[in-house]
Amino acid sequence: MTSLWLHGRVMKKVQIREAKARFSALVEAAGQGRPTTITRHGQPAAVLIPVADARRIYPEDRPSFADLLLAFPGEIEIARDRSPLRKVDL
Repeated sequence: MTSLWLHGRVMKKVQIREAKARFSALVEAAGQGRPTTITRHGQPAAVLIPVADARRIYPEDRPSFADLLLAFPGEIEIARDRSPLRKVDL
């Protein structure tokens, strides 16, 4: 396990094997505000972060793309090419 600084906090780095073995402790650490980077073959694969940080990054009240389209105030005009299609020999 190694550590690195992120936004003034120490973020632990653990291999996936160690994360599996110590998962409960890592979840407890995240609950106390200590994030952990989980690596696979030395490369970052996932990050276990506190719920408050996740809610800040991924707000639950963000509208979906469909909601944004349905809320569009104007009508969209799309010009369609009505010229005949080309012939295709099969």
